[in-house]
Amino acid sequence: MSVSGKAERRERILRAAVHQGLMDPETALLAGFVDLDGVDETVTSLREAFPESLRVLHAFAAKANCLVPVLEELRLAGMGCEVASAGELAQALEAGFEPARIVFDSPAKTRAELARALSLGVTVNADGFQELSRLDEILATRRSDSRIGVRVNPQVGAGSIGAMSTATATSKFGVPLEDEGNRQRLVQAYRERPWLTWVHTHVGSQGCPLDLIARGVAKAVEFAEEVNERLGRRQVTGIDIGGGLPVNFGSDETTPGFGAYVDRLREHAPALFSGAYEIVTEFGRSVMAKNGFTAAYVEYTKTVGGRPIAITHAGAQVAARTVFAPEAWPLRIEAHDPRGHAKHGRPVPQDVAGPCCFAGDLLAREHPLPLLDAGDIVVVPDTGAYYFSTPFHYNSLPEPAVHGARVDADGAVTFRLLRPAQKEHPVPARAGG
Repeated sequence: MSVSGKAERRERILRAAVHQGLMDPETALLAGFVDLDGVDETVTSLREAFPESLRVLHAFAAKANCLVPVLEELRLAGMGCEVASAGELAQALEAGFEPARIVFDSPAKTRAELARALSLGVTVNADGFQELSRLDEILATRRSDSRIGVRVNPQVGAGSIGAMSTATATSKFGVPLEDEGNRQRLVQAYRERPWLTWVHTHVGSQGCPLDLIARGVAKAVEFAEEVNERLGRRQVTGIDIGGGLPVNFGSDETTPGFGAYVDRLREHAPALFSGAYEIVTEFGRSVMAKNGFTAAYVEYTKTVGGRPIAITHAGAQVAARTVFAPEAWPLRIEAHDPRGHAKHGRPVPQDVAGPCCFAGDLLAREHPLPLLDAGDIVVVPDTGAYYFSTPFHYNSLPEPAVHGARVDADGAVTFRLLRPAQKEHPVPARAGG
């Protein structure tokens, strides 16, 4: 899909949502939308980036958008599912994923969670030596069809967002490969456990350049080769290379693409493409972010200190990262009239604020837009991952509805409800009511 076509497609979906009452200034002030056709296209591009000769399971990182109907759509598109909690595991199973196509990566798995995963046949990546000992205890009493690996930290350094970088010298994740004695201890762990047949790594997500990710994967591949060589047998048969492809939030252009990522992997880790290993990937944000947008009505406008401010119904409750760390997580804003048509007036720097009761609840500061009026609609692109699907319950604001959209060859839009809007006024169960 062309860059210009993406904006036109968002507008078409928004206009249809207004026409069908999915956006309404009295009853549906805020909603999330997922372009399901776009999701299918993205999954296809991911699959086509890897050689057909390789055995690859592309496991969607459920944390990026854990709505069960979204997971169902991804399963139907051919993906597996990576989960990082018992809750995400339950959601993946509810979405119909076969246990053998689920990967469990939580760094804090309890004994009960491990036992259940092993009984189901879910792939388990142990996060450290103590977890391996727990697996020893469980597997001493039962047989399991699960594929089991160890997460290694290649310690290749941080990207531009420290909180998203998981391969630093002191990251909480995995076994650090470069710490003294760890490599030998890991090799011995594989020697003592014939059921330990996978190596897992994940360098980080947003803010990590492709070379950094590829260098981390290369160290994991080199370690797998070392284990097999030192053990004198091909015990490690699979490598989970994680995800982490960064997303361009500055425009509708999809860059970097999966093809560029695979090119870097070929450069840094050629053995990954030998056919000797099964491969798992764990992409999340790069699959969903650019296939979703948030839409919210402007309730009021005002001018303060000479600056126009639009008070909308989208703030920290659906964009917590952007509100609390705007430099790391900037978002674009698009202005639309009450019917959903794009506004084309002279750009005016203005703040776009949310409904939360603190001063920093801003989606954008001095953002150049056609001047917003009360009743207009703001669209926030690139929010299909980690935004409306992962709400922040500040001020007890209700979770917005999320709708999946498909556009047929004639331009007609059909919607699927992915999550109903939470009732606004009754005390929600999470508040003890």
